[in-house]
Amino acid sequence: MRAWLFRIATNRCLDALRAARRRPALPAAPPPGLPEPTSSSEVIWLQPYPDVLLEDLPEPAPGPEARFLAREAISLAFVTALQLLPPRQRAVLVLRDVLGFRSKEVAVMLESSEDSVSSALKHARATLHRRLPSPADPPPVPGSAVERDVVERLTRAYETGDVDAVVALLTDDVIVTAPLAPAAYEGRPAVGRFLRSGTFRDGRTCRLIATRANGQPAFGLYVQDPMTDVAHAYGMLVLTLAAGQVTAMTGFDNSVLPLFGLPRTLPGHG
Repeated sequence: MRAWLFRIATNRCLDALRAARRRPALPAAPPPGLPEPTSSSEVIWLQPYPDVLLEDLPEPAPGPEARFLAREAISLAFVTALQLLPPRQRAVLVLRDVLGFRSKEVAVMLESSEDSVSSALKHARATLHRRLPSPADPPPVPGSAVERDVVERLTRAYETGDVDAVVALLTDDVIVTAPLAPAAYEGRPAVGRFLRSGTFRDGRTCRLIATRANGQPAFGLYVQDPMTDVAHAYGMLVLTLAAGQVTAMTGFDNSVLPLFGLPRTLPGHG
């Protein structure tokens, strides 16, 4: 039954991807006032998923072929890297390395040969190896002292408008992206310019409400209104950590806040 259900789901997804590729993509204009991006974003679709909902899911029972732990398979880096694979390679990788189906089972699902499945898996693994963070610098354990320190320092920097303190928490090759946005900012200098021209322009400060998404630290981001002392929602920020530093920041708009039970405004401190 499990294999039959995944066969139906996989082929429906492949049909949807084929249909989407036939529709011309509409070019998106970069937001005004921001510095020139260092590269274009390749992300097609991305949405944060609350950790609290992951706790309610039954434990997966992958077969012996599964190579990715549940935590890695739900990370934004993994979901993003998947989208850079051709649809068939994407399906093979998820079925084999995440769900643990054997090559013979995957070949039946995709109406293909085992040799074709093995070839697609080889190419998919090679792409992910280049795209995913190095295992030499794993993220800190959730809730650990190292993770708490990063979260506290970042929160303090945002609330005081200290861009230099934010930049000091970043790795040299940090990347900042937002799904569906055409721009990506890579490296500390570029991210610093982006923050000064965007989130912290005109001396603005922010309030952060901590939560978790995709097994990673996340925040509801609110911009403080100096006239009313009310903070208005400015979206969501999800961090990717490597050791005690931030290696990626992914921004989302206000539409995802209800998924995390976060309001559109915050009352004043007083």
